[in-house]
Amino acid sequence: MTPAVVLGSRALPSAYDHPHASEPARLIAERGTVLRGQVGSGVHGTSVTGQDDRDELGICLEPPQFVTGLARVPAGTSTTATVAFEQYHRHTAWDRPGGLANRSGAGDLDVVIYSARKWARLALGGNPSVLLLLFLPDAEVVYRDEIGAELCAHADRFVSRRAGERFLGYLQAQKAAMTGEVGAHTNRPELVAEHGYDTKYAMHALRLGEQGVELLTTGRITLPVPEPARSFLRSVRRGEVPLAEVLAAVADAEARLIALRDSADVPPEPDSAWVDDWLHRSYLTFWATC
Repeated sequence: MTPAVVLGSRALPSAYDHPHASEPARLIAERGTVLRGQVGSGVHGTSVTGQDDRDELGICLEPPQFVTGLARVPAGTSTTATVAFEQYHRHTAWDRPGGLANRSGAGDLDVVIYSARKWARLALGGNPSVLLLLFLPDAEVVYRDEIGAELCAHADRFVSRRAGERFLGYLQAQKAAMTGEVGAHTNRPELVAEHGYDTKYAMHALRLGEQGVELLTTGRITLPVPEPARSFLRSVRRGEVPLAEVLAAVADAEARLIALRDSADVPPEPDSAWVDDWLHRSYLTFWATC
């Protein structure tokens, strides 16, 4: 069944002096949006009241001169340098004193709108973050037109064993960051000081394991994370689970992903031909309205 069309607001935060946040880039992303929704802790069901920002991800179609021609966008708002348009990337935390150095917090919006071509490359590679967009419940969708709805209806075209390697890599990166291993760092030293580990990284490591196993066994990701896993993740996020127990749970999730990586009940490769056809048809449809 084709998911519902959700014609919410496509408005994006104003331009900023960042390589992917110029005003021309904002207009391309805003006008060409076909799919946008929440992809952070809120959609996973693991947010903690008063602590989380809102993470949104979207897909847009660019005007023809940015695909078939050589058109570029400014690399910010105060430079003559240009970049190819691949995304509009904006954090509202940048609006406070401190600018780009600010860490997002409660009430902030972090939004990235990828070009459909870049998003498709990432999704075909099994990127966990971008794949989430295909499985959002209607309540978490900000905007989804007919083109976006068709894409979500064919989420299975993107599912393959490639995702196993990506989910595993992301899990291992979060695991390293949560314990401060060599070469890793934490953005939340206050959590390490209080609990002995970065509880947010720990929660995400376990969440990636849970969702990766589900994707590789069913071809879907259930959002929010089903119980009882969701309650355990929230306990970890609140620092209520001892580090030794968290490490054991992460090791178990890692082992399950490794076991499924090469033997999962999903295709070894995604359906790149269908995705290529969807891109071709979608761009032509959009360009006819430009």
